[in-house]
Order: sequence, then structure tokens, then C-alpha cells
Amino acid sequence: NPSIRLATGHDADQIAAIYAPVVRNTAISFELEPPTIQEMQQRIQQTLPKFPWLVCERANTILGYVYASPHRARPAYQWSVDTTVYVHHAYRGHGVGRALYTALLKVLPLQGYYNAYAGIALPNAASVGLHEAVGFEAVGVYHHVGYKLGQWHDVGWWQVGLQAHVTTPTAPLPLSAVQDTAAWHNNVSAGLPFLRL
Repeated sequence: NPSIRLATGHDADQIAAIYAPVVRNTAISFELEPPTIQEMQQRIQQTLPKFPWLVCERANTILGYVYASPHRARPAYQWSVDTTVYVHHAYRGHGVGRALYTALLKVLPLQGYYNAYAGIALPNAASVGLHEAVGFEAVGVYHHVGYKLGQWHDVGWWQVGLQAHVTTPTAPLPLSAVQDTAAWHNNVSAGLPFLRL
């Protein structure tokens, strides 16, 4: 049976393999060189103390992954995150992206996050459709902001609220404070019904 779980450093090889062709062959990612397995392992390990990095797995094969990262560095932004999702090319169109995003958007409020943002290099109808299906709304476009593969690219920005805003929010919790709770396990599992494998 497929599962959604936290990534570990041992997943770096499969995650890097999913990401590499996106970097090499498309403008979806603005990186120019695919990260090595070691670099991907470091990214996972640096993310997990503070933010979720989830993978969808079946029979020891990672079908896709999603993670959150800081929206900006200054302290007043600490309640907002950026989100990123990638799906193995062989499993696109099977609900993997929606399953992962559903899980991520349900666990982030457990830590105390209030807003999630996603930047999408345009055009990318599939990514726009996925984000809008899970509740993101378009908020603006950075025009000609990135140059890759011989041309300039726009990036659209989408936003979704994660929970009702309060007047005095407390600092977000580290991932370790919520990851073994019943609410965590229930919310991670909430994405599974969207899988069509």
C-alpha cells in the first residue's frame, strides 16, 4: 500500500533522480545544475528540524515529494512558508501531487504556520491546476524574473491560508514537537484518498 511519510536522508538518491530532469530540461526549476545525492541529503536534513519534507512511497519507490521552506528570512515572516512539490514523471496524473499537498497543508498548521506560498514558472497549466485544486489563489506575477534555456521566464505566485489568523501568534513549533502526535498521523494520512494508482 502507498504511504505518505517524512523524508529521511536515505531518500536522497530517489529524490535527486526525480528532480534532476526537471533542472536539466525545463524552466520549472530555476536551478541550472541538478544537485548531487549528497547535496540533496543535506537539503533534507537542513529542512526537517523546522519544516516538513514528505514523500509518497509505494513498494520502496518514491513517487513524489513535497516540502516547506522559509518564505523570507526576516522575523516577521516566520509564520509564512514557501512550498514545493515534484512528482516522478511516471506517476504524474495519478493524484500524487494532490495527495502530498493535502498532507502538507494539514500538518503545517499543527506547527503554527498561517500562510503558504508557491512560485510557479509560467506557463505551467498542470502546476497551476494542482495548486488551485488544493486551495491556492493567484496573487501576482514577477515578469521576466528568471533567465534559463535561452529565454526569460515569468513566475506567478499563489497563496493559501492555513488557519484563521490571530492577533498574537506564538512562534511556530519545531517539527519534532508535532511529528509523533495523533493529529500529525491523521493529517498526513488525509492525502492518501487522492491517490489513483
